[in-house]
Amino acid sequence: MAAGKTKKALPVLVLNGPNLNMLGVREPKTYGRATLRDLETFCKKTAKEFGLTVDCRQSNVEGELVTWIQQSRKTHGGIVINAGGYSHTSVAILDALLLSELPVIEVHISNIYGREKFRHHSLLSKAAKGVICGLGIDGYGYALQSMAKLLKSPKSGR
Repeated sequence: MAAGKTKKALPVLVLNGPNLNMLGVREPKTYGRATLRDLETFCKKTAKEFGLTVDCRQSNVEGELVTWIQQSRKTHGGIVINAGGYSHTSVAILDALLLSELPVIEVHISNIYGREKFRHHSLLSKAAKGVICGLGIDGYGYALQSMAKLLKSPKSGR
């Protein structure tokens, strides 16, 4: 690298799973009125405040999420994930997150412990450096703030 040039940090992959494309419409008492577009705008603004960039993606398809996670190994610095209902059921997403060897922060807009019992356990937490739940879309901001600290530390893996 030439003198005076600094290495550009890799973007953080912000993944949203099934039904998160319906934010603002789906159960606003639980998930708030912000739309997915609002959430992505918030993530981009917050990331910039912490010297990061983000790559925001959403899919209702488990395999697509797995593929994106697998591809992120070489193209991203970390992962912030709200896998929606897949958080409680997807061994495939867990395996992909473990394989990525990237720092992972799991986010849930609602408080999963205040909801139905089946939501109280997330398979994905095993791969996560931390879990943030119940703080609405602000949880993504806290996740990005934490990710910035993780990526600046010498050992940024899980």
